[in-house]
Amino acid sequence: MEAYTPFDRIFQSCGKIWHFRRADMDKLWEGMTEQEGREDRLPYWNEIWPSSLALAGWLAEMQDDITGKNCLDMGCGIGFTALMGRWLGAEVTAMDYEAQALEYAKINEFLNGVPGVNWQVEDWREPKLPAESFDYIWAGDIMYEKDFAEPIARYISTMLKSGGKAWIAEPRREIFHHLLDILHEHHLTHRLICYLPISPLTEQEMPVTVNIWQIAKV
Repeated sequence: MEAYTPFDRIFQSCGKIWHFRRADMDKLWEGMTEQEGREDRLPYWNEIWPSSLALAGWLAEMQDDITGKNCLDMGCGIGFTALMGRWLGAEVTAMDYEAQALEYAKINEFLNGVPGVNWQVEDWREPKLPAESFDYIWAGDIMYEKDFAEPIARYISTMLKSGGKAWIAEPRREIFHHLLDILHEHHLTHRLICYLPISPLTEQEMPVTVNIWQIAKV
């Protein structure tokens, strides 16, 4: 395996240097069919977004809570927050709709020397993982279509154990409130934990403010 490619991200987070292999984004766009061009199939999985950086920091703050617990990374992409959680001592299952994302996640597991994540191809609209399996769920920047709100809320409620918690990081998009508005219908509560200015890994001058929400199953 090459030591690096022009598409890799190498950065520090929570006291560790991370090395993430990514696909060539231009080739991903070129290879998409018209069917794949719909919003839920765009290759957002191929980047480490500010929400994931904020979420990683929050997981480090909550290390004592997640160590040894069954945790789910929901929409894990190329694997950053899943590997962060595993590095911190959690028992992590990581799911994504895109099988190609998990191929890169497994490469990144090797590159970072953090083995033991259970990678699963999973559609939150048609869950296959056992219900009520997880003490904690986390996700970064998954709510970018209004129609996602119902299946995301239902999936979180289905997968969390009673009394479990989910943490979702999001960059203050108005659309996120469609999810907050229906959580009570799925026996979930929510509160804003914090908001943080995050410097993106991409070339962008201004930091992005990221909210981290806690969703609890009652």
